[in-house]
This record gives sequence, C-alpha cells and structure tokens, in this order.
Amino acid sequence: MFKELQSKVNAILSNADSSIENRLQAVCELLKTTVPHYDWVGFYFKNGDKEELKLGPYAGKPTDHTIIPFGKGICGQVAISNQNFVVPDVSAQDNYIACSITVKSEIVVPLFLNGQNVGQIDIDSNTPDPFTGQDERFLEFVNQNVAKIIQGYLE
Repeated sequence: MFKELQSKVNAILSNADSSIENRLQAVCELLKTTVPHYDWVGFYFKNGDKEELKLGPYAGKPTDHTIIPFGKGICGQVAISNQNFVVPDVSAQDNYIACSITVKSEIVVPLFLNGQNVGQIDIDSNTPDPFTGQDERFLEFVNQNVAKIIQGYLE
C-alpha cells in the first residue's frame, strides 16, 4: 500500500499549479482516506521564532489544539527531540494532549528543512497500536518530499 501511495504523494506535491497549502491539504486527505488506521492526519509547523507549533493543513475532525508549546504533548516533545515518536497507547502517556476520546494511538514524525526541525506530520488513530516501521519509513518519505516544496511556505 505505501509503495503505491509514494507515487501519489509525489504527484500531489509536484503539482506546481496548486498552492503549497492545497498540496499539503491534498496529501492529508489522501492519507486519511487511503490508510485505514489514519483517522486524523495533519501538519504542524514551527510558529515563526516562537517555541511553539502552529497547526497547518489537516484532514479529520477539527481540533482545538491549533497552537502547541514545545515540550507539551507528543507533538511538542518531537519539536524538541527531533525523533519519531510512536505511541501505541495514548492512555499510557503522561504528557499527552487528547484531541478526541476516540484516539487510541499516535505517530509523529519530524519534518526537517536544511537540517532544522521546522514541523511534523501527526497521525491519530482510533485503533490501538497500529503503527509499524513501515508507517515510520513512509511518513519520513512524505516529510522529505514536503521539505522540497515548503521553503517559501514557512517564511
């Protein structure tokens, strides 16, 4: 499944006739509708010079968490650690920000631009412990390709 998705993601991201925001939104929608255990898919980006993340394009239920301070929740921890964070059971995490009572697990993969952590892709799942190394590799692939187009988007 992920091999097929890679070419679809590249096709979306390489469509220069579409705005960066629209391309990122299309990637979120594609992942949410195609991967059965991806119930919420979104991008968070560093909010200027502030030590916080700001919600970008996403697909899924609206969230109140449009700003996340560094260190808070899974996303905020990834902003500091620069490491993938896979949470098989969100109820077992002390530093977790609940977006919905239906969420059972989460994966967050940092997005690097010129060696700097500038954001991340965040996936919530209503399925307990669904994420594998294949999810991680695929989301790293997505972020590497998003990084190629977002230089101007973040400025």
